[in-house]
Amino acid sequence: MTTLKRMTTAAGAAGVLAALCLAGPAGAFEGDSVAAANCDYGGKIKSIEAVDELTVKFTMCKPDPAFMAKAAFTPFGIQPKEHLDATGGGGEILERPIGTSPWKLEKWSRGDSIIMRRFDDYWGDKPNYGTLVFRWSDSGAGRLVELRAGTVDQITNLSPDDFESVQNDDSLTFIPVANPNILYLAMTNTFEPFDNLEVRKAVAMGIDRQRIVDNFFPAGSEVASHFTPCSITNACEGEAWYDFDPEAARAMLADAGFPDGFKTKIFFRDVFRGYLPEPSIVAVEFQTQLRDNLGIDAEVVVMESGEFIDESTNGRLDGFYLLGWGADYPHVTNFLDFHFSAQNPQYGDVYPEIYEVLEEASTVANVEKAKPMYAKANNAIKTLIPMVPIVHGASASATLVDVDNAHFRPFGAPLFHRMKHPRDIFVFMQNAEPISLYCADETDGEALSVGQQIVEPLLGYAIDSGAIEPRLATGCGANDDSTVWTCKLRAGVKFHDGSSFDANDVVASWAAGIDAANANHKGNTGAFEYYSYLWDGLMNAK
Repeated sequence: MTTLKRMTTAAGAAGVLAALCLAGPAGAFEGDSVAAANCDYGGKIKSIEAVDELTVKFTMCKPDPAFMAKAAFTPFGIQPKEHLDATGGGGEILERPIGTSPWKLEKWSRGDSIIMRRFDDYWGDKPNYGTLVFRWSDSGAGRLVELRAGTVDQITNLSPDDFESVQNDDSLTFIPVANPNILYLAMTNTFEPFDNLEVRKAVAMGIDRQRIVDNFFPAGSEVASHFTPCSITNACEGEAWYDFDPEAARAMLADAGFPDGFKTKIFFRDVFRGYLPEPSIVAVEFQTQLRDNLGIDAEVVVMESGEFIDESTNGRLDGFYLLGWGADYPHVTNFLDFHFSAQNPQYGDVYPEIYEVLEEASTVANVEKAKPMYAKANNAIKTLIPMVPIVHGASASATLVDVDNAHFRPFGAPLFHRMKHPRDIFVFMQNAEPISLYCADETDGEALSVGQQIVEPLLGYAIDSGAIEPRLATGCGANDDSTVWTCKLRAGVKFHDGSSFDANDVVASWAAGIDAANANHKGNTGAFEYYSYLWDGLMNAK
């Protein structure tokens, strides 16, 4: 057998897309690959190669012991190579993803619902009911009314005031959600006066975070001592956040040139989150505290969800903004590397004092060896104050009592096919409508919760513990220094369109996200933020 390496360059691209073809008898598997020209681009991934039909090899530019935790995350779900090519990675794929999951998308009625049907060719255990419906409401009280009326079977994010009544309702099951999260008040340092560190520090000391937790969050919530919740290993190394000291804060603001405060805005989206229940009410509380504690006159501005995410994460909001994060996978890199990487513009100019140590720490597998690095990074965050960490919020879901194996995972939405349901239609009500269903280019939680019912990554997170478990890969293993990860794929898997799953689908799905020169690198926003931040940058970018 001879081996040919076919090299192609995308039009106008700065890098190389390589396809490795193993020539041989008719019908022999031809394995694709994607590669960076070299590792000088600064990212973690050097190449991804389909070694054979059921083997994919990831070669890294630097060690990544968190590879499996990341690869189990929904944005790295697999779609058919042919579907990516046919859609060009945009357009139709944003609303009609094709996956391998127990649920096949039937219809997205914008503004109303998303309907999925059971996929009877699913490789694993199939649902005991035929239809899964997603609906949405931005009102916690409204979601609970529908649950009690029986028009939905499960709801997300109970309002804090409703915890006790649900716990005492024999017709409902109360489900605590163990998802680590953070609400923060952010500022962008490319806009005045947030370019002044003393102003940011005054704000950090002038917010009574305990008052916010006591008045607006359910029992079990806690004031954030660090950006990352302490349930995550190495999250809370280093110094705790500033204590509330309004007198010192006002003096600091005066020394910075603002003895009478200043005028600005507080931006937010009116979408209920575990880290931000009843966002409009909490936004007014921040407005009140900024005025009373610091003399800052902040106008409250509500934005449409998609616009808010786009503007905030690209660093274009010229005031305060309320944003947060729920853990996607069980590793400190999910919080710190995403928010404080060299590629993240949301706080304005990036801070090498933070991202350089995070890049080093992310290559260290030994948690004890990594501990002082995360202490240094957390201390730099406290010193530079790109945002103010407010609260790690407690949250809960609820179902009708006749749903068996009702759950809400610590990392990701429920696995609905593993619930037992006495009726043929299961209706889940979440906080808001998805922005799109192409999860490779979304960070929106509503998009990810729907998308993970349709597409599957190589690995996944267990229901109770969040531990890594097989999905489309039966397992992934690394060499001694975690610079080469090899994943063995599950045989006999079918996509929803009837096509067969193989290693080239994995390469194509990852290449559309990680390779900026790939013809299918379009998506919804084109940012592919999780690919960029979690792997330290996109290969072959101009």
